Amino acid sequence: MNPFLRKLALRADLDEADMAALDAATSATAQVEAGRDLVSEGERPDAAYVILQGFACRYKLVPDGGRSILAYLVPGDGCDLHASLLNRAIHSVATLTPCTGRLRALPDDQGARRPPAQIYRALWWSFLVDEAVLQEWLVGVGRRSADRQVAHIICELFARLNAVGLGLEPDYRLPLAQSELADTAGLSNVHLSRVLSDLRRAGLIESGRKSVRVPNLKRLQDFSGFTPDYLLLPGSTQAPEALGALPQMTGQVRAASGP
Repeated sequence: MNPFLRKLALRADLDEADMAALDAATSATAQVEAGRDLVSEGERPDAAYVILQGFACRYKLVPDGGRSILAYLVPGDGCDLHASLLNRAIHSVATLTPCTGRLRALPDDQGARRPPAQIYRALWWSFLVDEAVLQEWLVGVGRRSADRQVAHIICELFARLNAVGLGLEPDYRLPLAQSELADTAGLSNVHLSRVLSDLRRAGLIESGRKSVRVPNLKRLQDFSGFTPDYLLLPGSTQAPEALGALPQMTGQVRAASGP
């Protein structure tokens, strides 16, 4: 099962027909090198991407040219679901490593029917997780110390990778550069360098120029206060089964919004 299907199947009872429909909807494969924009803010993309391999990010540029990373995209994540619904991208999406993705063209038809119920449920769950992650990052910026904020982001990425069967190797390294972590945490490169040095001295991480390894994930989770409930993963007390009935969207959702 590709990681996109595996991710959606975590929280919806998708049958073989649902799986086949989702797989067919993202059947074209694309290889994209690192450092390329998949989507640029303000444009109407003609294709929706799903990451199968590699890392990407959502980001916005500020007037002085600085970059703020809004979210990391790991295998199984859709890059631009928001753009497919709004007909314009409200942020840019760039690859951080070489990526393999699937895509499908977005039709101009605005009257397409809503996806089948379980696919709709799975996609709505994805929206909820995106919102929860953004809220948690805002808490980190506002209330966590810089070292705990960075540690929390690293723990979150491992939890999301583990959910789709990745990042489980003892020697697995997150392919993140110091500048990318700085743009995520809202820190200068100098400040971020001090934070990583402190985490290394405490034995909580090992970091290189473009990688981060965690020798003991439980220790890092305890240090950062990380709990995965907001990610709505299996076993979470906030899993969608406990959320009650999903809301019914007014209007119609484009059938191509799956990625």
